[in-house]
Amino acid sequence: MLTGCRNLSLTFLSLTYRGFHTRRTLISPSALCSSASTVPSLPPSLPSPSHSLSFLTSQKNSVPLQLSVHFSSTRSLSHSTHCSGLMELKEVLQVLEQLAPLSLAESWDNVGLLVEPSKSRPVKTILLTNDLTDAVMEEAETMTCDLIISYHPPLFRPIKRLVQKDWKQRLAIRAVEAGIAIFSPHTSWDSVKGGVNDWLVGGLGSGQVSVLSQALGGASHSHKLEFMVRSTEELNTVMEELKACDGGTTLQHSISRPDNSWIHVSFTCSDSALTPSVQALLRHTSPSQSLTILKLEKPPLPGHGQGRLSLLDQPVTVATAIQKMKSHLGLNHLRLALGLGQTLESSVRTVAVCAGSGASVLNGVKADLYITGEMSHHEVLDAVAKGTSVLLSDHSNSERGFLAVFRERLAVRLPDNVTVVVSKADRDPLEVV
Repeated sequence: MLTGCRNLSLTFLSLTYRGFHTRRTLISPSALCSSASTVPSLPPSLPSPSHSLSFLTSQKNSVPLQLSVHFSSTRSLSHSTHCSGLMELKEVLQVLEQLAPLSLAESWDNVGLLVEPSKSRPVKTILLTNDLTDAVMEEAETMTCDLIISYHPPLFRPIKRLVQKDWKQRLAIRAVEAGIAIFSPHTSWDSVKGGVNDWLVGGLGSGQVSVLSQALGGASHSHKLEFMVRSTEELNTVMEELKACDGGTTLQHSISRPDNSWIHVSFTCSDSALTPSVQALLRHTSPSQSLTILKLEKPPLPGHGQGRLSLLDQPVTVATAIQKMKSHLGLNHLRLALGLGQTLESSVRTVAVCAGSGASVLNGVKADLYITGEMSHHEVLDAVAKGTSVLLSDHSNSERGFLAVFRERLAVRLPDNVTVVVSKADRDPLEVV
């Protein structure tokens, strides 16, 4: 993964505040371990309406959400329906989305379909690579590739022109001219259960695995507004105005009238609709005197997120951990920084991993050993001073081995006439000399 961080702050500036916060624990800490087989439904719970004007924040779970996707080797039902037919690009993209939803990617990332040919053609050959380089593009052109899945996005920052002097733009031009589509999953592969980080931490053996930076479910509605009205006529008028504030979309709302007098109303809206919705309600006497605003918290997705921490079933020595990771990554050399007071014979019971540049995810995590691709000099010193040993493989070496695993998992979901190949030209730009 590229270096980045997730902002999980859920603050909300409002007109006035009332000292009231609501939190309901719906998931036990153990349910957040990546060993969980499915993600439980997260039922919403609603607070009682307030009878006074108040603007407040509340950490609450949003609408029910289920996400049980993870990598597996099971052949999907779609395979049989395509066995004798041709597969279009959009159908391949649907399979990729099922394997690792792009919504799991970090907000700063650039994932998904990056280059789309103007002329549609069946996908017969897919090339998997960690990085799209000139050598990999030549390989793709030679095999008449239809789709390149590049783990790292070759197009990351916005560009204003396509010219030959920039090597990444040059590759994009070649892909367009050859009619080759380019797709990048990047941090969605890191985050998904059974993805890159689960593969990486598995190199030291089985253990109780948990997520370091929890992925959160997406939600179109992020605020709940609760208020009261006196009559059905007033309710109809207010609801029509609210509907107009949210672009005419269907409102998610509930209405109750327990005492046959005041009508209690609760509805959810998006960020963009919040201000006009509040303005509309403040134009009416009853809603303006009873309005409560709640900030909805996105629910966690157990087993999904950045980085992994494993409590090993069988502790190993630092020396054994080195040998295991060399074998797992297919490398002859790794770089080691021993933690303060540690030796090669020190026991490793807990290991924290993050593929790529993992310092932002690993920082502050208590573990006997960190495993990642790269960390800065001072980040290594900080870990060592806390007694944590560090094992570095160089950036892409911590990721590339997963391509072979993914090839198998993708191939069983595609027709027999689609060939999935791992690039032979892809390699880490650094080598030991």
